[in-house]
Amino acid sequence: MVYAIVRAGGRQEKVSIGDLVTLDRVAGEAGSTIELPVLMLVDGEKVTADAKALTSAKVTAEKVEDLRGPKVVIQKYKNKTGYKKRQGFRADLTKVKITAIDS
Repeated sequence: MVYAIVRAGGRQEKVSIGDLVTLDRVAGEAGSTIELPVLMLVDGEKVTADAKALTSAKVTAEKVEDLRGPKVVIQKYKNKTGYKKRQGFRADLTKVKITAIDS
């Protein structure tokens, strides 16, 4: 089984070919391809984590769609002062499909 650990939007994701992964918003149209930097590559029993060996490795993904994450509600309240504040946030996300892992 071949899989890779890639850097995606400030996080690390474990990906295999055919996986759908949700990342922070990536520029481009649906159907365009992006490359993700590889941090570790596992090919059966062979594990590669050396930075020099990983310079030639690449993970290619196809952008599927842009979407928005769930709403996060932020509430602040101070007792006896009448202070209340309510704020919402929704993250801009992109769903990608992993198409190739090249070593």
